[in-house]
Amino acid sequence: QVQLVESGGGLVQAGGSLRLSCAASGRTFSSCFMGWFRQAPGKEREFVGAISRNGGTLYYVDSVKGRFTISRDNAKNTVYLQMNSLKPEDAAVYYCAATYSMVYSMVVAGAREKYDYWGQGTQVTVSS
Repeated sequence: QVQLVESGGGLVQAGGSLRLSCAASGRTFSSCFMGWFRQAPGKEREFVGAISRNGGTLYYVDSVKGRFTISRDNAKNTVYLQMNSLKPEDAAVYYCAATYSMVYSMVVAGAREKYDYWGQGTQVTVSS
């Protein structure tokens, strides 16, 4: 069982940066493949990126490549989403998610149904 709590959201001007954190409870965080998703009003929840158990494999959706960076600290049971050069279209509620399942591809990493545990989300607002 894993409980996830996101933090770090807020209001930022276009071009600015934010770092989101997702703190996980439990002693099995290092066994979890972690993903980040976002959901804007009136839109479906979409995949942003993901990170493997040891941090050695990363996946990003094309729209955030080069701007967003995912990392994790297994000693702190935390995964991070560093967001730079933010655009108004990045505004959304951001969710972290965890799965104990094996993930070997971008397609699988981006599938919402693959994840067993979700945080409550943190709001990111980007002003133009």
